[in-house]
Amino acid sequence: MTVPSQEMHDFLREIGANRIVGVTLLTWFTAQMLKVVLGVLREKRFNFNWFVETGGMPSSHAAGVTSLATSVGCVSGFDSPIFAVTAVVAIIIMFDAQGVRRASGKQAELLNKMIDDIYFKKGIREDRLKELWGHTPVEVIMGAFLGIFLSLLFFNLS
Repeated sequence: MTVPSQEMHDFLREIGANRIVGVTLLTWFTAQMLKVVLGVLREKRFNFNWFVETGGMPSSHAAGVTSLATSVGCVSGFDSPIFAVTAVVAIIIMFDAQGVRRASGKQAELLNKMIDDIYFKKGIREDRLKELWGHTPVEVIMGAFLGIFLSLLFFNLS
């Protein structure tokens, strides 16, 4: 099915005018930029991967989903069903960012050590697993605070 150009234009205009989407994306971007700034201060060098990789302080997962939930609450009311849905999804995502992904990152690290042992002892070469570390609880909490703060700031100023 093709979408006529006017309908596509209207669709893009509506998405662009959606303040909830805007503040959520701005919050996510801010969290990612803070990771880069903190990385530069910590290591005295720039690494573009800090902007696109997962993990680190603050959690952009937590910042984004708490911004989304807070923005929905500001617009629709904190007693609305849609706020309840976004708040519960935010909690699930933050739990995953801190728990499940962190555990799988530790498993990848252990498997990579095993691959190194096999390689050095028997000459077998396997591709290394990417160790995508999840967030620490502090990183998730700081991301959540960032998301709530920026959303409340944005919706109280506008």
